[in-house]
Amino acid sequence: MQELVVISGKGGTGKTSTVAAFATLAKQAVLADCDVDAADLHLILSPTIQYREDFRGGKRASINPELCLGCGKCQQFCRFDAIYATDNGTYQVNPLACEGCGVCQLVCPGEAVDFDLAANGEWYLSQTRLENPMVHAKLGIAEENSGKLVTLVRQKAKTIATEQNYPLIVTDGSPGIGCPVMASLTGADFALVVTEPTPSGLHDLQRLVQLLQRFQMPGMVYVNKFDLNLELTEKIETYARAQGLSVVGRMPYTPAVTAAQTEGLSVVEFDSGEAAASMRNIWQQVNREMQKQSQTQKVYQTC
Repeated sequence: MQELVVISGKGGTGKTSTVAAFATLAKQAVLADCDVDAADLHLILSPTIQYREDFRGGKRASINPELCLGCGKCQQFCRFDAIYATDNGTYQVNPLACEGCGVCQLVCPGEAVDFDLAANGEWYLSQTRLENPMVHAKLGIAEENSGKLVTLVRQKAKTIATEQNYPLIVTDGSPGIGCPVMASLTGADFALVVTEPTPSGLHDLQRLVQLLQRFQMPGMVYVNKFDLNLELTEKIETYARAQGLSVVGRMPYTPAVTAAQTEGLSVVEFDSGEAAASMRNIWQQVNREMQKQSQTQKVYQTC
């Protein structure tokens, strides 16, 4: 079983559209949506939820009014202005402002502060309209610990792939280079970077290349909307090859992608023209690269 993670330097680059198209083409694949801060793969794949569970990744303080001495030390030491005085002389915690640092519990002389795991969101096991199993999640508003939730989503996807003998996991990774995308990449087999022919696209790619090199992970790249700036497209592809990434194709700028999303379809389902052909070619190239890298790894293991 292998895992392919699709990543990008920022949101809105075409990552989710790519994963939706791959889900259509792959057939035998488990899907994992790890863009938990702004999950939207479900908008195209229309999953039916079969199981849901709270995600508890962080702790949050609460004050027992019966034990509170009203000394105010918790409010004095809270750096997030999350604690306020009540009319009866005790103190309470604003759960939306609490960052879960636990200082209030340390300074409370009355041991009135509880510091328990809080529900930060939900994760789901679903069946998509394409009949792929899909693990996805939703982080609560203003909640943190998205890295832990990403790790949980990937663990569940791996469990399903193992138990049901799926050969591939296709993961919609988190955008950027922070903790969530690191959690998306840890232990995966391959990464596909989606970028655009803009100066910021090239800059984002350079940061992602550094990240992939730290993970020692085989990387691929394709330029979305390549025809908006051919000069930058060629510059990006040249840079990618120089850094050891495989260039697996180009995707033109076309209204067909947006039209497909509006209809709740992947571009390869909606379009029969250049956009669909480009995405099919990218999928074929990605498969060739994964097979090639796997053969290389086997050779190294036998040496």
